[in-house]
Amino acid sequence: MNSADLVSKRFDELQVCVIIPTYNNHLTLAGVINDVSVYSNHIIVVNDGSTDDTEVIVKTFPAVQFISYPQNIGKGWALRQAFAYAMKKGYQYAITIDSDGQHFAKDIPAFLDKLENVRDAIIIGSRNMNQAAVPGKSSFGHKFSNFWFWVETGIHCPDTQSGFRLYPLYLLQGLKFHTAKYEFEIEVIVRASWRGVHMDSVPVTVYYAPKETRVSHFRPVTDFSRVGVLNAFLVIIAFVWIKPRDFFLNLLKKKGRKKIIASLYNPNDSDEVKALSIAFGVFMGIVPIWGFQLMVAIFLSIIFKLNKALVVFSAHISIPPMIPVIIFLSYKAGERWMGDRVTAMEFNANIFGTIGAHLEQYIYGSLTLAVVASLTVGLVTYALLKILKKSPAAL
Repeated sequence: MNSADLVSKRFDELQVCVIIPTYNNHLTLAGVINDVSVYSNHIIVVNDGSTDDTEVIVKTFPAVQFISYPQNIGKGWALRQAFAYAMKKGYQYAITIDSDGQHFAKDIPAFLDKLENVRDAIIIGSRNMNQAAVPGKSSFGHKFSNFWFWVETGIHCPDTQSGFRLYPLYLLQGLKFHTAKYEFEIEVIVRASWRGVHMDSVPVTVYYAPKETRVSHFRPVTDFSRVGVLNAFLVIIAFVWIKPRDFFLNLLKKKGRKKIIASLYNPNDSDEVKALSIAFGVFMGIVPIWGFQLMVAIFLSIIFKLNKALVVFSAHISIPPMIPVIIFLSYKAGERWMGDRVTAMEFNANIFGTIGAHLEQYIYGSLTLAVVASLTVGLVTYALLKILKKSPAAL
């Protein structure tokens, strides 16, 4: 049995298929199918409304499973249709490869090698983006996408834009997607990461045809705009919901609590940085930017090189049971700034409904409370750290 036959057998054993989405790539499609056929006969081609000879070409390969629809919708939609079809056919994993000849089928065995060691991950083919042939827009898009993926998930991924991937289809079941074009390949890995699906990579070869012969359906202005809107949407979800959710889930786990304690005693940070991180977190937890406090806190903690774990932990001073107390104390602190326009507030169930009517007093007071509370907590933390350092037994 030769090496290609061995690879084909592994496709059967691992229940893997190869998905080739295509739109008007008749010059390269047959070559891609031929190359993939060397390694597997589990091939699914998705014709995303092509107007060329795509259907004729695919029909010359009787073993290829074919999905076709008349209107061009986008690569993301093609992949989503293929994923659903593959799951119905009993496949557990799918390798996606572009039909424009950019990827090389010879790299397919590397995905299977990785899969045999890592079963619960999206495996992305990491391209060498430093070669001279890489177009400038691709190089920029690569860096841009990697950065925002890290912001949204906290994961460093070497190539978030590569279309050469292996997906664990069974781990994507139930996820809801809202994109249908190129940006889907960003949305799917972000949402999968939020669910707990791991990210891994393998190095792959990439070929960029000369500019005069290169066929690309990527529209820089329109598609970059779509990606930008998607990232804005995902960042808001990440900081308003995903990161707070993960924080509380981790805090409930023994491992999560140990992480917070480890951050407090992290020898790589000075006592000043730790105290400042906690003080800053308290400040951000009180300032009146409800819904965006954690997002801004994490962003600024990165900029100012603070201890992010401690900032996030202390920013949760504004957890639901504490919110009425914070609002009431903000009103009380704001009394000093209002002069004869002051409103004496009582602590009762209607305190939330009074913010709109007394917004100025609330804003002045919340900023005052944020400064006073953060300075107090920061100084107390700093003093305790110094005391504990002098008394090792207390640790």
